[in-house]
Amino acid sequence: MTVRSTTLDNGMTVLTDDMPHLESASLGIWVKAGSRSENPDEHGISHMLEHMAFKGTATRNAYEIAETIESVGGELNAATSIEHTGYFARVLKEDVTLAADMLSDILQNSLFDAGELDREQQVIIQEIGAARDNPDDHVFDLFQSAAYPGQPIGRTILGTVDSVQSFGPDAIRAYLERNYVGNRMVLCAAGNVDHDRLVDIANDRFHTLRSGGAPDPVRADYVGGEERLLSDHEQAHLVLGFEGRAYNSDGFYAAQILASILGGGMSSRLFQEIRERRGLCYSVYAFHWAFADSGIFGVAASTGGEAVNELVPVLVDQLRDAVETISDEEVVRVRNQIRAGLLMSLESPSSRAGQLARQQILWGRPIALQETVERINRITAERVRQIAGQIFTTDRVSLAGIGPVGGLPDHKAIAARLTA
Repeated sequence: MTVRSTTLDNGMTVLTDDMPHLESASLGIWVKAGSRSENPDEHGISHMLEHMAFKGTATRNAYEIAETIESVGGELNAATSIEHTGYFARVLKEDVTLAADMLSDILQNSLFDAGELDREQQVIIQEIGAARDNPDDHVFDLFQSAAYPGQPIGRTILGTVDSVQSFGPDAIRAYLERNYVGNRMVLCAAGNVDHDRLVDIANDRFHTLRSGGAPDPVRADYVGGEERLLSDHEQAHLVLGFEGRAYNSDGFYAAQILASILGGGMSSRLFQEIRERRGLCYSVYAFHWAFADSGIFGVAASTGGEAVNELVPVLVDQLRDAVETISDEEVVRVRNQIRAGLLMSLESPSSRAGQLARQQILWGRPIALQETVERINRITAERVRQIAGQIFTTDRVSLAGIGPVGGLPDHKAIAARLTA
């Protein structure tokens, strides 16, 4: 596989990973703008724009957008995250030009018709309701808010019912024009695709795109705290977290390895101790979310209300123990897991395109597999223990719980147990 990169005059990067043995290609446009790019009166507008981009342009109505791509056996989709938004397609190799044209059309020529907007607002309100009805999802919204209170990075991606209903076509256009600029956008394709041809298409379709000027998001300030929602759910859902590491920080890879050792699979410490040996919960895992200027290290678990008081001390003790006892064998095992995951992802053009685009946005260039493996292999057990000590020895704990969580220790008590 050969990765090629070209930067257009408008600042947009075109990336391709040619996989000539395939009959298809995955391509998309990734934008360095997500929910944390929103102004206070725009909560949820990034996600609203993602929806409205498929609801009609100057040349295609909503049905024609769907029918055109599906008539050639392709598919269109999109996703909004805290820091990025992606619009992507998968098509046969002969339909790459069509897909690129459609992506450029929906991002530059959408009409944001008031009638379509009204209907889509109702759809998103239903989506907000569904998320709130699912405690597995909703607890993470509470957790993000507890970690970053009063900040764009701590708000939900979907917005609120009131904020979503407040958006008019002009507000969406203003957000689009402010944030969707050339030096914040990547057109990336993987599969059977010709790089030079895609560059020509991008130059033709995006020649009027403004090159820059998008504002930087409000800098993240991890604070910590807690939010809990008492309910009559049978299961208690909780997330416990700490300040993690940013993508470009020295501790990023060590924190990723730490998360996998603690709760990255069935052989992980938390799974073995809390589920297999003690039977305290059905689900328990650890995660590390990295952002451009901050990060969160967390542990999520679901258990019966009667087991919460027993679960939390065991969980906290496992975190304390990691500071002293993480071994070389565990680090090597996780390195192998990460390497296998990276290699497997290379077999999927969709995964490869998304990976390359994110690398370009986060690090300013595609990163070769061997470089990533070498970085991971340099992480020692001593370094992982060190990063565990830095993350867990803190009084800035974040805690979120939904369900029968009235007896859950508060975040200050948990911090005191960690640092005792």
